[in-house]
Amino acid sequence: MRKYIAEFIGTFFLVLTVGCTVIPAPAGVIPALAIGAVLMVMIFAGGHISGGHFNPAVTFAVFIRGKLLMKDVVPYWLAQIAAGIAAALVAMFLVGKSGAPMEITNVPAAFVAEFLFTFALAYVVVNCATAKGTLDNSFYGLAIGFTVLAGIFAVGSISGGAFNPAVAIGAAVMKLVNFRDIWIHIVAELAGGFLAGVTFKFLNPTDI
Repeated sequence: MRKYIAEFIGTFFLVLTVGCTVIPAPAGVIPALAIGAVLMVMIFAGGHISGGHFNPAVTFAVFIRGKLLMKDVVPYWLAQIAAGIAAALVAMFLVGKSGAPMEITNVPAAFVAEFLFTFALAYVVVNCATAKGTLDNSFYGLAIGFTVLAGIFAVGSISGGAFNPAVAIGAAVMKLVNFRDIWIHIVAELAGGFLAGVTFKFLNPTDI
């Protein structure tokens, strides 16, 4: 239960930060910086309890990589999604409104953008936070947070820069993206997480 609570708390503050920064000011550097920073600190805070996934796609990658039991996958996902929805509701209460949905005009480009940077995110997580070669390092939270920061700067204008199904669902609740478009995020992100897990196993065949 401690692991699931830690996942809820970390995901909650991630999505809350998304809402409280993106709803008032969807453009600019502040949202990306705040989102990358809060992910970093929440990973440092909760990583020793749950692994600090805060993202169903990362959970999938860690499972494929072999560092999460199957019985924990769905509870992690439920905690993350519940946190995303709760945070979205709190963000709208704090900011006093919901956002303006981003119109995704190029679905293939948005899909590829979410796939690539979710792969990058999950690849960084499994290598920095689960590998024997980086065991007990002090940089993993910074590396993961900066991956999200870079991704938002790179492709946020194309796909919204979620790289996380819990964030995508929360963003839809806040009307930052259309519900009809979140399949793009969910499918692309889970596929990116899966590939990251498989890639880790290929590159690190003795790291079990």
